[in-house]
Amino acid sequence: MLHELLFALLGYTGDLIIDEREHQETLRVKLSHGAPLADEPTFKLAPDLSFLQPSDREVIERVITLGFYYRELERFAAKSRNLSWIRSSNESPLSRVTDTLKGKKVKPSVYRRALANGIVEVLSLYRSAVLHIEQKLLSDSMPILATVTQGLNKFFVLLPPLYELILEIERDNVYGGRLLNLLHKRCHCGVPELQTCIQRLLWHGHQVMYNQLASWMVYGILHDQYGEFFVSRQEEEDRDSEHDSPANVLEKLANMSTNDVALTDWHLGFHISLDMLPEYIPMHIAESILFAGKAIRVLRKPSHGIQFQGAPPYQQIQKGSQKAQGFSGRLSLQKDTSVETLLTGEELLPQSEADKIEAMLQDLKESSEFHKRSFETAVDSIKAIAANRLWQLVVVRADLNGHLKALKDYFLLAKGDFFQSFLEESRQLMRLPPRQSTAEADLMVPFQLAAIKTIGEEDKYFSRVSLRMPGVTVKSSRVELPKAKAHSDGDSGVQSDTFAEMSIDGWIALPLNILLTGPYICSLRRKCSLSKLYLKIFQYLLRLKRTQMELEKSWASAMHQDHSDFAKRRTDGMNSSISQQRRQRFRPLWRVREHMAFLIRNLQFYIQVDVVESQWNVLQAHIQNSHDFTELVGFHQEYLSALISQSFLDIGSVSRILDGIMKLCLQFCWKIESQEIKESTAELEHIAEEFNKKSNSLYTILRSSRIAGVSELHFLGASFCDSTLIPSL
Repeated sequence: MLHELLFALLGYTGDLIIDEREHQETLRVKLSHGAPLADEPTFKLAPDLSFLQPSDREVIERVITLGFYYRELERFAAKSRNLSWIRSSNESPLSRVTDTLKGKKVKPSVYRRALANGIVEVLSLYRSAVLHIEQKLLSDSMPILATVTQGLNKFFVLLPPLYELILEIERDNVYGGRLLNLLHKRCHCGVPELQTCIQRLLWHGHQVMYNQLASWMVYGILHDQYGEFFVSRQEEEDRDSEHDSPANVLEKLANMSTNDVALTDWHLGFHISLDMLPEYIPMHIAESILFAGKAIRVLRKPSHGIQFQGAPPYQQIQKGSQKAQGFSGRLSLQKDTSVETLLTGEELLPQSEADKIEAMLQDLKESSEFHKRSFETAVDSIKAIAANRLWQLVVVRADLNGHLKALKDYFLLAKGDFFQSFLEESRQLMRLPPRQSTAEADLMVPFQLAAIKTIGEEDKYFSRVSLRMPGVTVKSSRVELPKAKAHSDGDSGVQSDTFAEMSIDGWIALPLNILLTGPYICSLRRKCSLSKLYLKIFQYLLRLKRTQMELEKSWASAMHQDHSDFAKRRTDGMNSSISQQRRQRFRPLWRVREHMAFLIRNLQFYIQVDVVESQWNVLQAHIQNSHDFTELVGFHQEYLSALISQSFLDIGSVSRILDGIMKLCLQFCWKIESQEIKESTAELEHIAEEFNKKSNSLYTILRSSRIAGVSELHFLGASFCDSTLIPSL
């Protein structure tokens, strides 16, 4: 009887101790590793045993439940350790039945395998205890049942909770980070022996996590075959479907070099899987781990776009050519073999730094318990190392300031002479409605001419600039255009009202876009959201500069007409009273034009000097004092946010008023230059009235309490208020 009991304690039933599931009338078979777990113990004494006292039967049935738990835990461990394929030739029909009924395969899990290794350790202790009991029973002349219960007493505390644990794991298909979560919760109990056991199981799970962390944070390799790590690779289909339309995704990818896998990985390749993130690891620590791994990937395998020191030389422009050579479409990043310096992972991430990271993770791995503070401290230290090395790459080797200066020159119009020339060259073109099929190509000619006139060979970043006009849509309508009238000086060239209106709705509202390609610029743009901010500011500043130019041109045109009239009056004896009447009629209009020019001029000066240059100096100071790439990204975002807010682009009411003012200014200029003053007096008076309304509204908002804390805005508002004191011309 005692030997039957000892066999049952190791999971082997017989005639005296039976398994109720194996003795079902419909299926008398042995259970395999693949059979489902029972919800409750099924080891029982045979019902026909009459020689046992009720008290002994109760004790034995309580003890043999440990044999049931042992067998189920062993089956779980064998299955999780991928040993279930080792079967005898007479495979259990029950396993085939259950596999057919379930109709699915169990997903492999390295975390379950680690848990199984911990369970095997506990079961080995249990087997040793059973062996020790057998030795004691054989040595005693009068073996008693109490020897068995006394030797296995501590396992009544361990095996039942472990069985409940694997039952929950099987039922809910728990694996990966969710398994660590479950074990961490089970650690919090009031039984010291059970707490120690669960902590040991959690330690085994953490060994897998630390191995994955080491692979990710030391070598930049995501080793996660079964999708259990909280850092996961984002598949192509997920990238296309997540929050963005296909057009937006294509635009994002278009801003990167097609051959630059590192940049694609950085922006779209990896993300935090919240489903696999253990609850005891804070989100900011997980993001630090994500950043560190991505940084190590860049440092270990620098992309082709960063295999050289500095920037490509300026692309030579053929003087006098009116064709846009080298600027059509998106320019590929050029490399100069004379300055090319191949960068290796050893140079970017010294082995000593990698060894330091690995040593920190090894210390965490060898600790018997998981200490949250030690873990977070180690992750922060690793992130600091990665951020510092990435800072060395981006700021020192890749000339971050040069790229930021290029963004400032071309997105923020710091190269005023280039854009002044471009707007002058394209002035006549922009007075016509844009053609959907050729609008971008039409602008390439003035763009090239402006570059020939103003861009020198020392500007090594201009070769990465291209002009793009995505989404050109102009509503066409059948319009009868008036015939051109001869001017008093013999010139002809009338701009119709229809053309003016279509031009306002076409070129001004068109999303003109300067694309500045290059790997380091892309590294500062998080999923292209910062690109949109740059584009927004660029469109705003370009329209403002165009409005200022048109106001100046209208004044120059008027002065030219006056000089022509004066010359004719002297040579032909023209009646001076007619000229005086004409000048008297024009005087109120020039006063309105001067008010417009004063407002636009002050606004442009404020944005370029008090906003752009001021914030640029702040950004430069931050860059000089920082040695952390993550800080640089934050400073760059603050820089753009300040540009947006201090340029009124985040205040809808101000932005709409300024938009309307610029449209009114352009309409006014085109009416003046059309030489149809007599016919358009009512329209000009209407434009002047609308301008006064909008400018007064703008002044009221600038003096409001919402932006009362910004002294520069008060200055701008006060300057505009003083514009009413401008004397008549």
